[in-house]
Amino acid sequence: MRTAYSVDTVRTAERALMARLPEGALMQRAAAGLAVVCAELLGKVYGARVVLLVGSGDNGGDALYAGARLARRGAGVSAVLLDSERVHRAGLAALLAAGGRVAASGERALAGADLVVDGIVGIGGRGGLRAAALPVVRAAFESRAVVVSVDLPSGVDADTGQVAGEAVRADVTVTFGVYKPGLLVDPGREYAGAVRLVDIGLELGRDEADLEALQHGDVARLLPEPTGESDKYRRGVVGVVAGSARYPGAAVLAVAGALRGGAGAVRYVGPAAGAVVSRFPETLVSEGAPGKAGRVQAWVAGPGLGDDASGLADVLGAEVPLLIDADGLRLADPEAVRGRAAPTLLTPHAGEAAALLGVAREEVEAERLAAVRELAGRFSATVLLKGSTTLVAGGREDGAGRSARVNSTGTAWLATAGSGDVLSGLCGSLLAAGLGALDAGSVGAYLHGLAARRVSGGAPVVAQDVAGGIAGAWGDVRRGLQGGLQGGLQGGL
Repeated sequence: MRTAYSVDTVRTAERALMARLPEGALMQRAAAGLAVVCAELLGKVYGARVVLLVGSGDNGGDALYAGARLARRGAGVSAVLLDSERVHRAGLAALLAAGGRVAASGERALAGADLVVDGIVGIGGRGGLRAAALPVVRAAFESRAVVVSVDLPSGVDADTGQVAGEAVRADVTVTFGVYKPGLLVDPGREYAGAVRLVDIGLELGRDEADLEALQHGDVARLLPEPTGESDKYRRGVVGVVAGSARYPGAAVLAVAGALRGGAGAVRYVGPAAGAVVSRFPETLVSEGAPGKAGRVQAWVAGPGLGDDASGLADVLGAEVPLLIDADGLRLADPEAVRGRAAPTLLTPHAGEAAALLGVAREEVEAERLAAVRELAGRFSATVLLKGSTTLVAGGREDGAGRSARVNSTGTAWLATAGSGDVLSGLCGSLLAAGLGALDAGSVGAYLHGLAARRVSGGAPVVAQDVAGGIAGAWGDVRRGLQGGLQGGLQGGL
C-alpha cells in the first residue's frame, strides 16, 4: 500500500530525523537520490547540459547539491537563481566548486538543455508561483529537455493537489521520504509525471497517513473468496433499485456490475425487469416495493431512477449497507441518510458532489480531497468521489481519523455513459459479500479501473465492455497474490 503524508506530518518527521543526524546529512541524502535519478534519465552524464531552476529554501539546496554531483561527473550544469539574495549558500558554493556556473539568462540556458531540475518551490509552497518564476517555467515547458521536479512540481499544493495558476509540468518527480497527497490527486497528479520515491530515512506509520492507495496485493487480500461450504445466500445477496421507463439501461448496467462483484445472487426491483431478465436471466426480479423483494445483505439504489423516489424510503430504512448513486443522490432525504445506523456509501461524480455541497463543480475538481472529506462528514457516510482521480473517504463506521484513499487504476476512456452504473453494482455486490463501505468502494474502484484498462488497450470502451472485463481484472489480482505467495514459499525452502 502506498501512503501519503501531509506537510505538517512530514516536517515533524524530518525534524526528528535531523536531530539525530550530522548537520546537512538529510539534504545530502536527498541530493544523492535526486542525482541518481537524473543520471539514469540522462543515460550519459558526461557532456550533458543540465539547468537548475533554483528558488530559495531547501528545495533549491537539494537541486544545487545534486547539480554539483552531476557536474563532478562531467555534466555542464547551470543554475538559474530566482532569488539570489535567499539562495542556499552552501549548495551554491558546492556547485561552483564542482565546475557549475550561474546562468546569466534563464531562457537562453534552457534553450539547449538536456535536463531541467525544478527546485523553485518546496512542499511548503502555497498560492501558486510568483510572477518572476513564470518566464523560466514556460521556457522549460517549451524546451525539449526532460523536466525533473524536486519533491513536488512547483506550483502544486502538496496537501491537496490544487494548482493555483501556472505550475511546472514535470516528466518525473523525485519525492523524498514519503509520498505527498498532491502527487496522487488531480490536478497535481497530472503535473507530477512519473513519481520516484527516494528513501531518506523518515519514520512514519500508516496510522499517520493522510491518504492511502491500494496496490494489487492489498486488493487481493480484500476480495471475497467462497469456500466449499458456500452457497449463493452465504455469499451474499445484493438488491438493485435502478432504472425507469426512460432509463432501462441503467438498471441493466448496474446489475451487470453487481453480478460480477462477488455476491451470490442479485435481486432487481424496478420497472426495467424485462430488460434485466432478457440480458441476465440469473437475476431475481421483483416489481413490488424493495422491502418485499426478499432478504438482501446490501442495497444499491439510484442509477436511472429519474424522478421516482418511491423505492428510496424502503432502502434508506433498511438495516443493511446501502449504496446511493446518480438520481438517488438527488432524491434521497439528507436527514434520512445521516440517520442510518447501517453503513452507507455515496458515489457522486464531481457535478453531483457540487450539488450536494452547494458549490460550483470547478471548486470540487480543484479541491477533490477537501470535497470528498466534507461530503463524508456532512452526510455521516463513506463517499466515493468519481473522476480523473477517484477518492474514497471513510464514514463513521470506518473509524475516526481514518485516512482517505485514492484509486490508482483507470483510464480516461472510463468517461463514458453507464460506467458509473457498473461501478455502483460492483461496489454494492462487494458490500453484500461482507466488505465494509471503505473497502467496498476502494476495491470496486480498483477493479473497475483495471477492467477498463484491460479491455481498452488505449481505445474507446463502452460500459458493457467494462462490466465484461471485471472477471479478468479480478483474476489478474488473484493471480498476482498467488504468485507472490508462491515466490515467498519457494524463497523459504
